[in-house]
Amino acid sequence: MIGSLSRATPVIVQGITGRMGRSHAALMRAYGTNIVGGTSTRTEVKDAAGVPVFASCAEAVLATGAVASVAMAPPEETWTAVQDAVAAGIKLVVTVAEGVPLHDTIKIGRAVRRAGAVWVGASTPGLAIPGECKLGFLPDVCLNPGRFGIMSKSGTLSYEVGYRLAREGLGQSIWVGVGGDPVKGVRFADMLPVFFADPRTEGIILIGEVGGAEEEECAEAYARLGAHKPLLALIAGREAKEGVSMGHAGALVHGSSGTLASKTTQLMSAGAIVFGSIDSLIDHCVHGFAGS
Repeated sequence: MIGSLSRATPVIVQGITGRMGRSHAALMRAYGTNIVGGTSTRTEVKDAAGVPVFASCAEAVLATGAVASVAMAPPEETWTAVQDAVAAGIKLVVTVAEGVPLHDTIKIGRAVRRAGAVWVGASTPGLAIPGECKLGFLPDVCLNPGRFGIMSKSGTLSYEVGYRLAREGLGQSIWVGVGGDPVKGVRFADMLPVFFADPRTEGIILIGEVGGAEEEECAEAYARLGAHKPLLALIAGREAKEGVSMGHAGALVHGSSGTLASKTTQLMSAGAIVFGSIDSLIDHCVHGFAGS
């Protein structure tokens, strides 16, 4: 679903009458995203950001044919929003709120799997096919159509990498913020088949961080699936202390588990190139990339 997104994909915004929903719906439309409608509990409001507003996702899907949704809902309402989306047949749900309760993220994961849908979140800046569409609030200045697929736990670091790629005239093919939650939808390993199958993607950039085992899972999948395209990795958290959450809920180091060293070793063993800084990563993309 992610790799096939385009400016023709019909998208709705849940919570479109709120300040964030209205603002980002307008920004997504301005970028080229096909925002066809939105939902709101404010039944007296019939349009927002230039599109019709519906009382539920079921009504919105029936009227517009939407297949994707961006849920601009607060953390305590995100589970309800996802329930409404998947019940209506939405196949891609992007949730942006920070602090979605853990028990809700577990329920969301189960619900989207049962529905055969794809969930990006719990907390994410979104995803984009540069030059086509964006779902979420990735900065336009960082987006440029190009050859590198980006998957990142960190929104801020991915913005810097994306901006530097765009400044160098390289850009991105697919950009997905997987987020830093311990329980989430799309993970790094899930994105590998998407990047491998995408003809626009020549190299894959992984922006990870200490804590959890997601980078190690990705290394195993990369080796198992075959290193069809170069994997370039940057791991944040070099100075992380054991037992302390470093910003993201999932960035927690326990002993040797989830450390920079363990992630670096496993990624390199699988054939990835691991960089110690954004500068060295970008320099490789510009001057040393095998596809150049």
